[in-house]
Amino acid sequence: MSAPARWVRFAHPQGREGFGTLDGGVVTVFDGDMFAGCEPTGETLALDTVALLVPCTPTKVVALWNNLRAAAQKQGLAAPKEPLYFIKPPSCLLADGGAVVRPASYAGRILFEGELGVVIGTTCVDVDEADVDDVVFGYTCVNDVTALDLIAADPSFAQWTRAKSFDTFGVVGPAIATGLDPDALVVTTSAGGRVRQEYPVSDMFFPPRRLVSLLSRDMTLVAGDVVACGTSLGAMPMRPGVPIEVTVEPVGTLTSTLA
Repeated sequence: MSAPARWVRFAHPQGREGFGTLDGGVVTVFDGDMFAGCEPTGETLALDTVALLVPCTPTKVVALWNNLRAAAQKQGLAAPKEPLYFIKPPSCLLADGGAVVRPASYAGRILFEGELGVVIGTTCVDVDEADVDDVVFGYTCVNDVTALDLIAADPSFAQWTRAKSFDTFGVVGPAIATGLDPDALVVTTSAGGRVRQEYPVSDMFFPPRRLVSLLSRDMTLVAGDVVACGTSLGAMPMRPGVPIEVTVEPVGTLTSTLA
């Protein structure tokens, strides 16, 4: 596992982008490659002087469905025999504090889904579960935004990809926390300050390490890729102007609002 830290990417008001570690309200700036080797530059920046970006630049977001026991039980779903997932493209990504934009082609319900995200740290294929910590960089927060009414709109073809992949429908951040035991984490989602989701990662059919191992048998995972581990009970429609906050400590709180 990486040494404990909270990694962020940022944009400076002068247009410069960079990355570093966040401690309190101070960003320690690094140079190099976040995943392949970097060193502190000696520069520090106050957090309130920069804008946080999505903390990594994935080639894909692999997102799980029906991975929480409590949700499956309530919906009458059988335990999956293998991970059930879809792919969200990088074009859907939105940083902490951003606005989720309703697409012009869709007038239905838009749901929030608070989730734990696993950030891959190195290219990997066919990884044994015992070796997953060697290929995972850290963990982040995800709001897997969903155009719910699209999924089953055409009975001949479930539109998971379209419903999940509109621009701004993949909110990720604010940081990537390293050195964590993912099985001990709890995901909490609030809407307008009211807790709507609170569930332990230990309730997953496929916990994070097993997920990464199984997914790496299906496809090559590369540094920066994100695995969104699925959501539990309490996902609800977003309302314009009402902030959605996904919290995983010690990652922090990821905030977004429907425009």
